[in-house]
Amino acid sequence: MPASDIDTAMLALGENARRASRAMMRATGAAKNQALHAMAEALRDSASELKAANAQDVDAARANGLEPALLDRLTLSDQGIDRMAEGLLQVAALPDPIGSTTASTLRPNGMRVAQMRVPLGVIGIIYESRPNVTIDAAALCLKSGNATILRGGSEALHSNVALGRVVQAGLRAAALPAEAVQVVDTTDRAAVGKLITMTEHIDVIVPRGGKGLIARLAREARVPLIKHLDGNCHVYIDAAADPEKAHAIAFNAKTYRYGICGAMETLLIDAGVAVSILPRLAAAFTAHGVELRGCPRTLEIVPAAKPATDEDWATEYLGPILAVRIVDSLDQAIEHIGRWGSGHTDAIVTEDLSAAQRFQCEVDSSSVYVNLPTCFADGFEYGLGAEIGISTNRLHARGPVGLEGLTTLKWILSGEGQTRG
Repeated sequence: MPASDIDTAMLALGENARRASRAMMRATGAAKNQALHAMAEALRDSASELKAANAQDVDAARANGLEPALLDRLTLSDQGIDRMAEGLLQVAALPDPIGSTTASTLRPNGMRVAQMRVPLGVIGIIYESRPNVTIDAAALCLKSGNATILRGGSEALHSNVALGRVVQAGLRAAALPAEAVQVVDTTDRAAVGKLITMTEHIDVIVPRGGKGLIARLAREARVPLIKHLDGNCHVYIDAAADPEKAHAIAFNAKTYRYGICGAMETLLIDAGVAVSILPRLAAAFTAHGVELRGCPRTLEIVPAAKPATDEDWATEYLGPILAVRIVDSLDQAIEHIGRWGSGHTDAIVTEDLSAAQRFQCEVDSSSVYVNLPTCFADGFEYGLGAEIGISTNRLHARGPVGLEGLTTLKWILSGEGQTRG
């Protein structure tokens, strides 16, 4: 498609979205919930159609050599469709944040000052491989009163377009504008370039994808981003860890699903317990097909491991590879995470309350866990119903971005005719 046609098509999407966002600002909570329920019903009713569209994408992706972790993200199953529908119902059950106000303050001149929660406006979402993001994003943007333009990866085009039809059917069923959720139906990369510069139509961009995509958007976007670059997540087994708990947590953190951004990529283990805990854990990982890459002290305990390099400490593998380092203290573990981590999700396994408190205080990540695997990094698990992404930004939203992360506050003042002297 010629660049001029791409520009025209994207501008039309932007104009439609801006118009729909004004209607969404005044949509009632009942109407939004009605739309979410209608979407859930339509998802389940359209399962065969959705799987057929998804099969086209999966077959093409497999033929093009897409990595197994990305194929896993791309595939829609009956269970996955049902989980998406359940997510819609959970979002519908959440309190509507729009219109809620803070307690007002009475000023000396008699005027009242408060803040009201309002939508961001129009949100552009750019993502790769995961068709479920289409539903999660639509649900959260709808419930928070925003309009959204969704641009999924080219490998999921048929799936996303089919899901977009389901979403728009739900909006129409609730007499809400179908243009409140629009799916970009071209794989041309120029569409992304246009979307991230349409400041007159788009208020914020939420990217979900690999480091290459995020880096490109960070360079080229004129619209503000809520982003994370990668999920280089750590589990630290402290000297005071319960061995059985440590084994279960570390194994689950890595093997629950390799392709998620909350998967553990580096295991840190205190030297005081490494000899007693690491051999059994290494055997479990090896039996599960996980390749271990370790520091020199790790290699002494696990000779079959490969030597780790600095690149291993910095890498988000999204696959069956795990870096392992033995450290001398909590301080050294925190220092390692500070140097090599991505600010996403990190965990400590310990029975020492002071160590747990220090770890949660001093590790500067968007989520910090005690005695939990990092694979819990998910808005659904946090009780948000769903998430639009996990932000490692420090401004506006951090961690899993749910409803409140897609809103902002405006000041509302009331008086009785006071004037400023």
